[in-house]
This record gives sequence, structure tokens and C-alpha cells, in this order.
Amino acid sequence: MSDAQCACVISQVKKLTAQTETWFNQQTGGYAPIFLRILLAYEFGEAGYEKLVGDNWFSGLAFPIPFNLLSADVNWQLAMCFEIIGPIALVLGLATRFFSVVLMLLTVIAIAVVHWPAEWHSLAELWQGYAITDKGFGNYKLPLMYLLMLASLFCSGAGSLSLDAWWVKRGQENCGV
Repeated sequence: MSDAQCACVISQVKKLTAQTETWFNQQTGGYAPIFLRILLAYEFGEAGYEKLVGDNWFSGLAFPIPFNLLSADVNWQLAMCFEIIGPIALVLGLATRFFSVVLMLLTVIAIAVVHWPAEWHSLAELWQGYAITDKGFGNYKLPLMYLLMLASLFCSGAGSLSLDAWWVKRGQENCGV
């Protein structure tokens, strides 16, 4: 195949890719965040429900500043409330960026207090904590994945299928925009 033929094929592939991308964006643009919202709502809602019906196991944990100033019961109640209210808001797509930040903060605290290895002496040891189960090196893989998914929602917003989008659209209509 000559250089001219290769350039022609590459050009046609680029054009087809651009057309496909445009079509997908027109058909599904703004819908992707709902999948993250549902998954995260399930995971955090499950944790909130377990706190609601379970016993407080926060006593004896060393929380970072300023949460170390609060009692274990208050920290338990805060975590439970945000793990119940946050998922409801995520499913509805209501104040998605706000609840993404709140749940990111909750996740960072959970990583620091529960999932991070108690002790590590090398990056290799720390890397062993990037796991689902704790084998003595922590288990921060899932919380880190949740953190990144929440960061994606924070950056993208709730998407088209949300109360946030409805609210913005309604506001634009009322303002004549």
C-alpha cells in the first residue's frame, strides 16, 4: 500500500470515528453519569444502612483533625446520615457536586482511619494495600475507586437524567435564555 493510500485510509477512519462520536454524543450525551450515580448510591447506601441497624464500631479509632474533636457516636451519626442522604441525592441527581464532595471527604477519612495500612516501610509494602481484602497491609482499593468515581461526578455533574439538569433547564426557561 502506498503512502497516499495509507493517508486516504487514515483520513476515512478519522472521519468515520468523528461521525460515530458525534452520533453517540447526540444519542447518549449526558446519560453516562447516571451509571456512576446508581453504583455509588448503592455502595454508600449499603454502608449507611449497616450503620443504621448495626453497632457503633468507631470507638477506639483515631480520626484526623477536626473529626478527632468529636465523639465516636457523633462521627458514627455523621457518617450514617451522609451515607443515607447522599445516595438518595445521587440517585435523584440532586446537588450532585455537593454530595460528591461530602462523600469524597467521607471516603478520604475512611481510607485514613480504616483502610490505610497501619505501618509500611516501602512503596512495595504500601502497594500491597491496594487490595480488596486486608492481609496485613490495608485494603484501600475499593475506597480509592469510589473516590475517583466521585471525583468524576464532581467534574462532570449529574448529567441529563437528573434533578440538577431539570433545575438548570427550568431556570433558563424562566429567564428567557
